[in-house]
Amino acid sequence: MEEGWTEMARLQKEGKVRWIGVSNFSVAQMKRAAAFSPITSLQPPHSMLQRDVEAEILPYAREHGIGVIAYSPMASGLLTGTWTKERRESLPEDDWRKNKNLLFQDPAFDHGKAVAEVLREVGAAHGATPAAVAIAWVLEKPAVTAAIVGARAPGQYADIAEAAGLQLTASDRDRIAHALSAP
Repeated sequence: MEEGWTEMARLQKEGKVRWIGVSNFSVAQMKRAAAFSPITSLQPPHSMLQRDVEAEILPYAREHGIGVIAYSPMASGLLTGTWTKERRESLPEDDWRKNKNLLFQDPAFDHGKAVAEVLREVGAAHGATPAAVAIAWVLEKPAVTAAIVGARAPGQYADIAEAAGLQLTASDRDRIAHALSAP
């Protein structure tokens, strides 16, 4: 890591790259990299169902002025409210969600679907989709500066756009927190 990060810092100093960032780094790894050059951004996975970064990584990034560009805020699509067990079972064998993504395995899959239903209810009050609520929830985190979202069909871009302006209420956050804590 030190060799690669030192080289990136050299390229930045020479003006060949403007900014340098890291992906999926722990706090310990960020500290190692920062000893050679400041980190501009960090890309971790972060969603309601993938919250590991909240304890240490997001606070460290915020404290050190590192922009956080969260990826997979819709939990690989699980929080869109469009998944059924039949759809999951019909995934091709080489689809990583089917066999490798723990969120798509029982009982996590059922929990994710239940959370998505609460997001549907919260979204309905705002004229928004479950996907928009999931994205807005991630964007509300003080350390998060942006979210990387994906779409498989042109109509899904509207969900992404509406998330940028969606303001969740305290009641919305409470309903979501309750759904997340349910078994």
